[in-house]
Amino acid sequence: MVDSTLVEVDTLGMEEKVSYGENAISNTKALEKFFEKLYVLETAKTGKVRVVHIGDSHIQADLFTGVIRKNLQDKFGNGGLGFSFPHNLARTNGNYFMKYSSNADWNTHKITKEKSNSPVGLSGISLSTRSKGFAIEVNVRDNNYQFNTLKIVTPDNASMFDVATSSKTIALESNVPKKIVHKIKDGEAISIIADKYNVSVSQLKKANGLKSDKIRAGKTLKIPTNEMQKKSVKRSEFIPLPLTEDTNSHSFYSETLMDKIYLIPNKSASNFALNGLVFENNTPGITYSAIGVNGAKASDYNKYPQFFNQVPALEADLIIVSLGTNETFDKMPVQDYMSQLNTFIANIKVKNPNAEILVMSTPPSLLYRRSLNRFADDYARAVNTQAATVNHASWDLFAIMGGMYGVNRNYRQGLMSGDKVHYTKTGYEKQGALFSQALLDAYENFKAIKKK
Repeated sequence: MVDSTLVEVDTLGMEEKVSYGENAISNTKALEKFFEKLYVLETAKTGKVRVVHIGDSHIQADLFTGVIRKNLQDKFGNGGLGFSFPHNLARTNGNYFMKYSSNADWNTHKITKEKSNSPVGLSGISLSTRSKGFAIEVNVRDNNYQFNTLKIVTPDNASMFDVATSSKTIALESNVPKKIVHKIKDGEAISIIADKYNVSVSQLKKANGLKSDKIRAGKTLKIPTNEMQKKSVKRSEFIPLPLTEDTNSHSFYSETLMDKIYLIPNKSASNFALNGLVFENNTPGITYSAIGVNGAKASDYNKYPQFFNQVPALEADLIIVSLGTNETFDKMPVQDYMSQLNTFIANIKVKNPNAEILVMSTPPSLLYRRSLNRFADDYARAVNTQAATVNHASWDLFAIMGGMYGVNRNYRQGLMSGDKVHYTKTGYEKQGALFSQALLDAYENFKAIKKK
C-alpha cells in the first residue's frame, strides 16, 4: 500500500539524495515495428510515420511535444502538423501553429468535468453549436505547416461540416430608375433648368417638394426621368468543396499547398460538433499529433468511448501516453492508477492494433509545495516493472529529471515554476530534447542490430 501521509520536505536532505536516471527507453522490443517504419522512411524517402502523444496540460500547451515534433521532423522530414483543435474557440490554450476565428459562440465541455452528453471525442474537449450561420476560418501561422490534406473528425463521423477555400462574390443586376442631380448655378431659374432636362416646372417642383419657384445657387435638384439604369448588388457566399468520406473522417485534398480554409455548416445537418482536424502535406516524413487536456487523468479519458473510437483517424504508428501527475494530487493508490492506465492502454490497443505504445512516467513534483510526491515515485516504478508483460515501451522521466529528490534542483535551474508542480517553458523543452535523444538513440541501436 502507498503511504499517503504528508512528509515535510527536508531541503538539505533532498539535495544530498538527488540522482539522475539514465536517459534511455526501456523495452525497446515493443517499438520494433515503429522503428522499421522509420527505417523505410529514412532510406526510401517515402510514406508517412505518424506519432500520437496523449496527456494532460504539458501536452495541451505543446511545449514539450513541440520540441519532439521539430527534432523528429528535422531528421526524418516534415509530413505535416497532424492533429489540431481550435482551443481558443473553447476558451482555453493551445499551440501556435494554427489560428482559428469564428463568427459564432461555441458550447464546450472538457473530460475533466463531470461526465455529460456533450459530444466529447478525440480532442478531449467538445465544441458544438446549433447555429447554422457560422463559419470557422483556419489560418496557418507557421508556413512549415501548410497542408494538402485536411481531415475533419466529428461524432460518429457525421457529415456536419463543409469546407471552402474562399468566399465567392455574387453580383445581382437589376434595372432601376436613373438618378439625375443638378447643382444650381448663379443666375439659373427653375424654368431654365426644367427646359434643359425636358421636364415641366411642376414636375421639377414636385420631385423636390418645392412650393414656390425660388431656388438658391449651390443647392441641388433631383431631376425626374423615365430613363432606367443598371444596378449591381454584390454579396459574398461560401462555395462548398467536395469532401471524401472514409470510416473515421471526412477529408479535403488540394494539389497545391494551402494556408487558409473555412469550415462551414453542412446544409443537411442541424447540430454541429467538431472533435478535431488533421493536417498533412504531400512530403514524406513525420506527423506528430499532440492531444492534451489541462488537469486530465487516465480515468477522464476512459469515461468517453468516443475518444477511443476516433483515435484511428490519426493512423498512428506510435502512441505515447503521458498521464499521472493529476492522479498524484488525488493521492490515488498505485494499484488504482495502474488499473486506470491499463484500461486506457487496452482501449487504445483494441481500436489501434497496429500502433505501438510507449508510456512515460510523470516528472518529479512536490505535493502542495511541501511534501515529497511518493505517488509519482510509485507510479514510475510500476510502469517500468510492467512494460515487458503489457508489451509497451517505457521512458522514466521521473528518474531522468532527478527523481523524488530532484525538485529543488530543477527549480533552482529554472526548469520548474514556483508551484513545484508545473515546469517552465525551458523545463518542458529540456524534457522534449531528452526524449527526442532517447528515441533516436534507441532507433540507432535498432539499425545497428539490423545491419549485423
